[in-house]
Amino acid sequence: MKIAPANTLRTLHVLTLLSHTCLYQHLTATVTTTTNYLKLFSYKFRTHTARVSRAITAQPHAQNHRAASSHETEFKMGEKEAVEVHSKFRSEFLQVLRSRRTTQVPLTVEVAKPVTNRLHQNSPPSIDEEIMKSCPKANIENLEDLLEEENLYLTIEEGEQGRLPVLILSLKESHKQKRRPAVVFLHSTNKYKEYMRPLLEAYASRGYIAVSVDSRYHGERAKSATTYRDALISAWKTGGTMPFIYDTVWDLIKLADYLTQREDIDPSRIGITGISLGGMHAWFAAAADTRYAVVAPLIGVQGFRWAIDNDKWQARVDSIKHVFEVARDDLGKGAIDKEVVEKVWDRIAPGLASQFDSPYSVPSIAPRPLLILNGAEDPRCPLAGLEIPRTKASQAYREFHCIDNFKFIAEPGIGHQITKFQVKESSDWFDKFLNPQTLIVKL
Repeated sequence: MKIAPANTLRTLHVLTLLSHTCLYQHLTATVTTTTNYLKLFSYKFRTHTARVSRAITAQPHAQNHRAASSHETEFKMGEKEAVEVHSKFRSEFLQVLRSRRTTQVPLTVEVAKPVTNRLHQNSPPSIDEEIMKSCPKANIENLEDLLEEENLYLTIEEGEQGRLPVLILSLKESHKQKRRPAVVFLHSTNKYKEYMRPLLEAYASRGYIAVSVDSRYHGERAKSATTYRDALISAWKTGGTMPFIYDTVWDLIKLADYLTQREDIDPSRIGITGISLGGMHAWFAAAADTRYAVVAPLIGVQGFRWAIDNDKWQARVDSIKHVFEVARDDLGKGAIDKEVVEKVWDRIAPGLASQFDSPYSVPSIAPRPLLILNGAEDPRCPLAGLEIPRTKASQAYREFHCIDNFKFIAEPGIGHQITKFQVKESSDWFDKFLNPQTLIVKL
């Protein structure tokens, strides 16, 4: 099957740094196209603040009316400026993503077979699977019989990494119902799309189209246990690819092209989440592509520049240490230091520790609903390094009069690990904003 390219184109022992609830209204496209690959959206929200403003302007007193009009003018200016800043960020980020692309080809879809031999790259199975199984499920007795599985390849560009493996779970006969919300789930380092299956099954049971993909150099896109490591080292030496975050973000833009054209998916209700590296992929994909309407990265959001400036980069570097060791030797250093770290980031992910870092990319997700879930003791995502992006994001959501759409939670006593609490909170977040209506299917 071939499809045409897409048209040109928001408690409980938990430290909640920013927590609100909100009223959400369906999305409408109002911003004009700026690229050939992406349709930028401005989202209209119905908030308590907006209703209060209307009540004030309805007062008969001219002074109140002038004050309210002045407030509304200031709000509109702030919102307009925010849209311009976010659009500029996306334009610059997309330029970098395109800068190392191989030849583009028409987006095509090929039916694939389920994967039987799953490849762990230097990383044995962890307890994450049991935690993911705690995700809320609909009470459907014969759920396994009702699940429909699709295995696909999307061809998005030339080259061995240009074929994107996709796994989709949904309830059978859902295509006969109205369009459903979808959520994309992204795995962590050295894992694969099938690893996310417990979450896919849980969300599918609740009426979602649940989607997962293999990140670049992972899963079906890996040839050996060192494929990802080798790709990082090659990127450092040649500058030919961007295997850390960026190339997979490009894949997720192309995935959005496909998902928005499916007849069973509501294109205005597509969410994205991920764990660790997958959380980074979700965060940057949402910053780059506004078609991801609801976002919930887990243990992924961090401050790369802050970590360098405050000598807190070690834990993140250790997660992909081989490339930094090679860079250390190439630069004639006796040890990995902040200069080595900065040069590696600039080489394999340009702008990651500067103009595309979290203080700039996280606010660009506004006003779409964004839940950031981290561990308060996570050395890879130091909490202090998120104070600036959290503050800037809060300001951005205020400019859109939708502060309720942003929530940041740092779970006390938790390091770099997912928890049942995080799984439940993110599940509730998607249910709240994407509002699925679970299908009761009888075969």
